[in-house]
Amino acid sequence: MRAVLAWQDKVRERVYDLAFKPDGSQLIIAAGLRVLVCDAAEGTIIQPLKGHKDTVYCVAYAKDGKRFASGSADKSIIIWTSKLEGILKYTHNDSIQCVAYNPVTHQLASCSSGDFGLWSPEQKSVNKHKVSSKITCCGWTNDGQYLAIGMMNGVVSIRNKNGEEKVKIERPEGSSSPIWSIAWNPSKDEHHDILAVADWGQKLSFYQLSGKQIGKDRSLNYDPCCVSYFSKGEYIVMSGSDKQVSLYTKDGVRLGTIGEQNAWVWTCRVKPDSNFVVLGCQDGTIACYQLAFSTVHGLYKDRYAYRDSMTDVIVQHLITEQKVRIKCRELVKKIAIYRNRLAIQLPEKILIYELNSDESSDMSYRIKENICRKFECNLLVVCSQHIILCQEKRLQCLSFTSVREKEWVMESLIRYIKVIGGPPGREGLLVGLKNGSILKIFVDNPFPITLLKLSTSVRCLDMSASRNKLAVVDEHSTLLVYDINSKELLFQEPNANSVAWNTQCEDMLCFSGNGYLNIKASNFPVHQQKMQGFIVGYNGSKIFCLHVYSMSAVEVPQSAPMYQYLERKMFKDAYQIACLGVTDSDWRDLATEALEGLDFETAKKAFIRIRDLRYLELINSIEERKKRGENDNELFLADVYAFQGKFHEAAKLYKRTGHESRALRMYTDLRMFEYAKEFVGTTDPKSSRMLMTKQADWAKSSKEPRAAAEMYLSAGEHLKAIDIIGEHGWADMLIDIARKLDKAEREPLAKCALHFKRLKHHGYATETYSKMGDLKALLDLHVETRHWDEAFSLVEKHPHFKNDVFVPYAQWLAENDRFEEAQKAFHKAGRQNEAVKVLEQLTHNAVVENRFNGAGYYYWMLSMQCLDIARESEEQKDEMLKKFERFQHLAELYHVYHSIQRYTDEPFSSHMPETLFNICRFLLNNLTRDIPPGISKVNTLYALAKQSRKLGAYKLARYSYEKLQELHIPSRFLESIELDSLTIRSKPFHDSEDLIEGMMCYRCSTNNPLLNNQGSVCINCRQPFIYSASSYEVLPLVQFYLEEAISDEEALSLIDLEVPHTDQRDAQGQDIDNGELQALRIDDGLDGAMEDPFTAKMSFEQGGSTFVPVKVSRSVLRSMSRRDVLIKRWPRPLKWEYFRSLLPDVSITMCPTCFKMFHSEDYELLVLQHSSCPYCRRPIDEPN
Repeated sequence: MRAVLAWQDKVRERVYDLAFKPDGSQLIIAAGLRVLVCDAAEGTIIQPLKGHKDTVYCVAYAKDGKRFASGSADKSIIIWTSKLEGILKYTHNDSIQCVAYNPVTHQLASCSSGDFGLWSPEQKSVNKHKVSSKITCCGWTNDGQYLAIGMMNGVVSIRNKNGEEKVKIERPEGSSSPIWSIAWNPSKDEHHDILAVADWGQKLSFYQLSGKQIGKDRSLNYDPCCVSYFSKGEYIVMSGSDKQVSLYTKDGVRLGTIGEQNAWVWTCRVKPDSNFVVLGCQDGTIACYQLAFSTVHGLYKDRYAYRDSMTDVIVQHLITEQKVRIKCRELVKKIAIYRNRLAIQLPEKILIYELNSDESSDMSYRIKENICRKFECNLLVVCSQHIILCQEKRLQCLSFTSVREKEWVMESLIRYIKVIGGPPGREGLLVGLKNGSILKIFVDNPFPITLLKLSTSVRCLDMSASRNKLAVVDEHSTLLVYDINSKELLFQEPNANSVAWNTQCEDMLCFSGNGYLNIKASNFPVHQQKMQGFIVGYNGSKIFCLHVYSMSAVEVPQSAPMYQYLERKMFKDAYQIACLGVTDSDWRDLATEALEGLDFETAKKAFIRIRDLRYLELINSIEERKKRGENDNELFLADVYAFQGKFHEAAKLYKRTGHESRALRMYTDLRMFEYAKEFVGTTDPKSSRMLMTKQADWAKSSKEPRAAAEMYLSAGEHLKAIDIIGEHGWADMLIDIARKLDKAEREPLAKCALHFKRLKHHGYATETYSKMGDLKALLDLHVETRHWDEAFSLVEKHPHFKNDVFVPYAQWLAENDRFEEAQKAFHKAGRQNEAVKVLEQLTHNAVVENRFNGAGYYYWMLSMQCLDIARESEEQKDEMLKKFERFQHLAELYHVYHSIQRYTDEPFSSHMPETLFNICRFLLNNLTRDIPPGISKVNTLYALAKQSRKLGAYKLARYSYEKLQELHIPSRFLESIELDSLTIRSKPFHDSEDLIEGMMCYRCSTNNPLLNNQGSVCINCRQPFIYSASSYEVLPLVQFYLEEAISDEEALSLIDLEVPHTDQRDAQGQDIDNGELQALRIDDGLDGAMEDPFTAKMSFEQGGSTFVPVKVSRSVLRSMSRRDVLIKRWPRPLKWEYFRSLLPDVSITMCPTCFKMFHSEDYELLVLQHSSCPYCRRPIDEPN
C-alpha cells in the first residue's frame, strides 16, 4: 500500500471535523467559526459559510445529499441545503459536540454536553433526552434503527429512534478512558452490525449491536481522535495524537501510515467509493491522499496465490477453480509459490507453507517453517529448500532455518526473477537485469551464468519447455526470441508487455500487449485475438491472464497455429498443436489433410480422436496392403478420394494405375450407371451386360421397386419379380402373374400363394392352390385362416383328410374355451382318447369349481364316450364297460349332489322339502363305498336332518345329527347343528307313517326303512328301486329279463311294439314326441290287475339274501300291454333293459337319450324351463 498526496491546503483555524457529500464531489469542513465548502477533487474552497458565533465542532451530510448540518460551541445547530443556504437553526443548553444524519429516514441526531436531540423535517419541535455524561461522538446503524452515543465516562449508549436506551456498553476503565470516536461498519456482507469504538485509554474495540464484544481490544499507543470506515467497510482509517493517519483492516490490524503531519490530526474521512482519504489537523492543515494498493501475488503453473484484504492469502487453482484462504492477521508484504511450497512475508517474519499431499488437486496447506526475522526486499522467490531475497542488486539465498547460504551481487538492478525448475536444492533461477543482462543462477552454485546481453532493460522473461529458447520483453515493449545455445535472435515482435511459453509444446508462445493476445507457433505469422491484461502462463490450451486484480484461465483453441502447420504439410507438428485443444471440426480437417498427404499415422490418430470408424477401417486396410508389399501411393490416394466422395478424381487415378475394374465397381455401387457407361464406352459387351444386371439389382433396392419388378419380369426373372411384388404387398400385380403362369411352374406359383397367405388374401391363395391342384396346401390354408366351413366341405369330398381338419378345429375350439364343442370335434375326428381327455379335464374343473351339475353332465358324456370306444375296440371293451358303469354312477351322484350343495351354500332353494328329503336319502343310500371328490357327507346329512325335521321324520333327523357328530363340521354349521341336536330330543322318537309308506317295494310290497345301508334295493327281495330323476320318488316299475332264447326283436314283436296301433285307445299311450318318448297313460279298457298273469308271477314271497330277477317267457310277453312296458334301448355292446309299470295310472316319461325316468308332469315342466332334458341336456327338437 502506497499513499500519494493528491492535494494540501492550510487555513488559519484548527479543523475539528469534515464530511463528504454522498456523491463525493464536495467536502464540508468545520474550521473555526466557519463551515468551509471545498471541491473534493482539488481542495479549492467553493464558499465559506458563516452563521455560527463560536467554534464549529462538527458537520454531517444527509445520505440523500439534499442538506447538511453543522454544530457549534455557540449551542446551535444550523441546517444547510446543498445549494449552501441556511434553512433552520435550533439550539441546545450546551455546546454541540457531534451531529449525525440517519441514513434511511434523514432524521438528525445532535448531541451536546448534557443531552441529545432528534429532529426531522416533518417535526416542528426537537425531542431532547438528558444523559449522565458529556457526549463526544454518535453514529446511526446502517438500517437507521439505532443510534450509538459515545460519552466521556467510558460508556456507549445505544438508543432506538425514539431516544430510548436499548443497550449500554461500559468500558472497563470507565471515565479514565473516555470514548472519543465511534463508527458503524457500512459493509452489507457482515451478518451483524459492527461498531468500532476508539477511546482515550488508547484502545480500539469492536462490538455487536447486542453489546457483545468481538475479539480483544487493540492497543494503539496514541489517543485516537477519529475512526472512519471505507465505503464498503473493508478498511478503517484512524488519526489522533500521533500526528498521522493510519490504515487498519476491518479487524483492527494496522497496515501502515497514510500521511504524517506536524500537529494532532482531529479528523479523517474516506471519500465515498474511492481510495482518497482527507484529514484535518490542529494547525489548520487539510490534506488529501490517494491510496494505491499494489497486487501482491505469485504464480506457479496452474496455482495462483494473491493477497486479499491486505492480511489474507488466497491460493486459487486455475484449472479446477478451487480456492483456499490462509488468514495471516498481519499485513502480507510478499508472496512466492513454487511446486508444493508457498512463502508469505509478513512485517516481522516469513511463513513457509507446504501442501499436505502430492495430488495435483490438493489445496490444503500446512505451515512447514516460520522464519522470525524482518527482511527488506523488492522480490521474494521460494524453492524446495530455500528462499531467495532480492534487494536492489543483491540476491540472497537463505535456508528455511534462516541460515544465509549464498549471496550474489549483480552489476545492475534486478528487474525480473523466476524459478525455472530443477532438482530439489539445486533449482535454476532466470534473472533479468536493468542493463539488459540475462543470467541463469543455480541455487547450489555461487557463479551466475550469463545467457544473453541485451542493449535495453529487461521487463519479462520466459524459457521454453526444453530450455532451448528464451523469450524476452524489453522496456520498449519488444518481444525478442533467442536460441540459447547459438545466441541467435530467432524473431521479434512489437507491442508486448508479457510473454509465456507453452509448457506442453516447445514451439508455441503467447504474449500480450495493446489489448491483444498474440499466439505464435514456430516462425509462422502471429495469430491475434482481443484480450485485456497480462499473460502470466500458457499451459496446453489454457492461457493464464491477470487483469487488474483477478487471475483467469482463458481457454484458447489452437486452431490458427494448427492450420499454419497444415498449410506447410507439417502434419506431425500440426497434430502436436491439436493435442493442446482444438474443435472437432479442426480434428477432422487435420485427419483429412494428413490422409490426403498420405501421412497415415497422423491421420489415424486424428480419426481416433473424432471416432470416425469408416476412415479408420480404410487406413487399416491400406496399412494391411502396405504390409503385403503394395506401395502404389496413387492407388491409395484413389481409395481415399473415393471415400471422400471425390469420385471422378478417384476414377482418373484408378484408370492411371490400371485399375479400371475398381472404378467400374465404384460407379455401379454408387448407382452412377450413366457415368459407368461413359467410363466403359461401347467397346466391352461383357461389362455392359454386367452393368445391366447391376442396374436391375439396383432397381430392386432403390426407391422404384415397381420399375424393378417390371424389369425382372421382362427379363424372365419371375421369382425375383414375385419376391419384390410380394414384399411390397401388390396383390393385384401378383394375381396377374399367377394367372399368366402355367400350372406346371410350381415354384413361382407356390411363392405367389405364400405371399397371398402372408398378405391375408385368402381368395387369391385359394385360387392359386386350386390351379396347382395342391389339395393338402389348400386344406392347410383353410385351417390356418379358420375358414372351417370350406375345410369341412373339402373333407366331405376327400374324407382321408378328416384328421387334418377336425384335430386343429378341436384344438382351436379348446383354445377358445369351447370345450364341449372341442370334445365333439375330437370325437368326430376319431380321436377318442383326446375327446376323453378333454372331458376328464372339464369334469375335474367342474368338481374343483363346485359346478356339480356340470360335473354330472360331463360324467354322463364320458360314460357315453366309453360306450362308443367299447363298441369300436374289442380289446378295450371290458375295461370301457366298467368305466361306463362307474361314470354313469358318478354322473347320477353329482347330478343329485348339485341340489344339496345349492341348498347348503345359497340362501334360497327352489326344491320342495320332500324332493330334498328324497335326494339326500338317495345320495346317502348310494354313498356306501368311497365318497367321490367334492361331495360332502356333512352337507348331505345336514340337509337331510333339516328336511326330516320339517317333514316329521324325527327319528331319521336324530340319526342324522348323531352321524354328524362323528364328522368334522364346518364352523358356519356348528352352532346350528349343536342347537338342533338338543332341540330334536324334544320330538317323538319315530318317523311319519306317510314317509315310510312312500318306501314300499312294488315287487314284494315290503315297507323299507328311510335309510338303507345295503343301497337302493328292497331289504326283502333285493329288487333295485327305480327313481324319478327329478323328485327322486320311487317309481312303480319292476325290471324284468327275457328268457335266453328270446331276442330283443322277438320280444318287441311279442309285446306288439313293432307296429303302432291306429285306434284312439292306443294313441293315448303313444309318445308325444314323434314316437321317441314312451309315456304310459291310464286306459279304461284295461283288464283288472289281478287277472294279469305277470302280476301273479311277481307277487310270490322272496326271502333269502340273493336277488332273484323276474324272467319272462313268450306267453307272458304276449299277455303284456305295450302301455305297461318301458324299454331302455342301449346301443351295442349293452343289452336292452325292460321295465313293467305296476301302476298304469301313474304317467312315466323316459328320456330317449339318457334313459332317465321322470313323472310326466315333472318332465314336461323341466323341458319347458330348460328346452332340453335336465339330465343329459339333449335339446327337445333334436332327433334321437
